[in-house]
Amino acid sequence: MNQPILIETQHLSKHYQTGGGFLQRSKTYVRALEDVNLQIHQQETLGIVGESGCGKTTLGRVLLRLIPASQGSILFEGRDLLSMDRTELQKTRRNLQMVFQNPYSSFDPRHSILMALAEPLKTHTELRGAALEQQARRLLEQVGMPADALSRYPHEFSGGQLQRIAAARALALNPRFIVLDEPTSALDVSVQAQILNLLRGLQQQFQLTYLFISHDLGVVQYISDRIAVMYLGKVVELAPTSTFTREEIQHPYTQLLLSAIPKVSRQKNTSRPVGPANVSDALRPPSGCSFHPRCPFAMPHCKQIEPQLVEIQPGHWTACHLATPPAGASTQA
Repeated sequence: MNQPILIETQHLSKHYQTGGGFLQRSKTYVRALEDVNLQIHQQETLGIVGESGCGKTTLGRVLLRLIPASQGSILFEGRDLLSMDRTELQKTRRNLQMVFQNPYSSFDPRHSILMALAEPLKTHTELRGAALEQQARRLLEQVGMPADALSRYPHEFSGGQLQRIAAARALALNPRFIVLDEPTSALDVSVQAQILNLLRGLQQQFQLTYLFISHDLGVVQYISDRIAVMYLGKVVELAPTSTFTREEIQHPYTQLLLSAIPKVSRQKNTSRPVGPANVSDALRPPSGCSFHPRCPFAMPHCKQIEPQLVEIQPGHWTACHLATPPAGASTQA
């Protein structure tokens, strides 16, 4: 990427305590995120893909400080979000927005659309009265919704329409960075394409940077410039979307995700890797490579030694003992 880095995570982790109560002697933790190092460049879309429970949504919410990180740092334009005080964080928040998965649960059913769009404007700007309502109309126009939607309530809209309004709300403060947490998964397939095209158009118009979270690799491939694959809280592969093919991808888990995308063919697909379908327990992650219990190519040392994320090609990183990095390849510490 030629664009400068907008946001970067350094050894970012999030652990949830699940034990150590009054009657429990020892504490146990779910490692939702573990030592995540990512760089997101200005005006790019970084896709995050993986099965449920891999840490995708946790990553998005930690990045926006909606939930606290356990350790590490989050640099936004070189400043650590985790070390900001309340005043500085509030000033920075207008540049960091989110579109949630379920459009109905992300709106207060008692508030009209005008009230929903006015809330961030009242908090972060001096707009009031007619000027505020005019700005709300302008936001709706940008996402293809009529102005008369302002007086209506969330239950009066379809999922696709409400997700457009959610995008308008995210744009209200002219942000730099938006986390899109499975924004199309609750929508019909035909509507998904409309929302994806809308998001791409808005990105070009307002020079936005996206973190796009989804379990659907096909959707992520359509909208993303680069894709990071997560498994049990860790990034196991990171590559440009253009190289995300069965021939180029190295990690067996990513190959498994790719093979799960339905294909229209008269011939039976026999190339799918075979392995146990159950995800490992996040409370008791396996030693060595976390994917080895499911990997059809696991070797004895995969059970003992955790592979490091290594750059095997320019911009293509993978954490697998099967991958052969070139001499002098970079390794994420």
